[in-house]
Amino acid sequence: MTELDAPTADRLLATAVANLRRDYPVHWIHLVHSPDDLVPQRTRHPVFAGSFDWHSCVHQTWLTVRLLRLFPDLPGASAARATLDELITADGVRTEAEFFASPEGASWERPYGWAWLLVLDSELRTWSDGAHWARLLRPLVSVVRDRWARWLATARRPVRVGTHTNTAFAIGLTLDAARAVGDTALASACTTAAHRFHLLDSDYGGFEPDAADFLSPSLVEADLMRRVLPGPEFATWLDDFFPDLTQARWDVLRNPVEVDEPADPHGSHLAGLALSRAWCWGGIASALPPGHRYTELARAAEKAHRDAGWQYVFGHGYAAEHWLGTFAAYLDVGALT
Repeated sequence: MTELDAPTADRLLATAVANLRRDYPVHWIHLVHSPDDLVPQRTRHPVFAGSFDWHSCVHQTWLTVRLLRLFPDLPGASAARATLDELITADGVRTEAEFFASPEGASWERPYGWAWLLVLDSELRTWSDGAHWARLLRPLVSVVRDRWARWLATARRPVRVGTHTNTAFAIGLTLDAARAVGDTALASACTTAAHRFHLLDSDYGGFEPDAADFLSPSLVEADLMRRVLPGPEFATWLDDFFPDLTQARWDVLRNPVEVDEPADPHGSHLAGLALSRAWCWGGIASALPPGHRYTELARAAEKAHRDAGWQYVFGHGYAAEHWLGTFAAYLDVGALT
């Protein structure tokens, strides 16, 4: 069923649980209006305070849930369940929801953290063992879901970067989550935004990657569009978007980039870039009609990036380990099924 074996899954789970419980170092990025705002991260965000920053804590929580769902008998499963029980509480969720309903919460962690929260919610709601935690998270999820839907309905332009504010990546995650739980209104908002932002894109000419990229702006866009266009239409769109993908100028996109310092925060981003590129290439290949000129290219690129990315998942310090496990697991076992 998966390419992830149980010993590796247990190692990922143990790392994720340790990250969820680890308060420091923390990347504290709130706007401070007065000394009263200088409170510990776990005071302001009692559910999602570990794992360096809010969005990483959210997706490490998703990783914990995902691994419990697929590997319920792992040695670390009991400790993981106890950690979820400890952190996802009614009082904690209420505090989180109040923040996101406030003026500052209107855009904080949008879109990356919001998208991972919706994936976590959908993972819990589509897993019988997750129903209790899903009910507890509901007040927070409702606030974020509604604010995300309103933003999608009015935003004029996408954000085309290789880091957290990339909109194509977040819309793709959100669309999958919405479809999984039958949220047709949110799914429609995602599809409409994808069309508005990207349907007419052609002749991609960006220079990739930047030094801090963990996403490929072009590939996450293509990975989104294969979700919203039927196969033949997606193939036509991709041909227009990448008319010369076989040319030498795209070697840097087809092949993994060098990672000189995987323990450095930006170096770990480039390690994660290999993992995210791998799942994008795989998604593109799976959506193309049989015999398309880019199918084998995409499959080869998927394998090369998978092999390159997995070697950095363990053993490179907290800058890498507080988040890379999520990307590795998402690559190998996906989400929501």
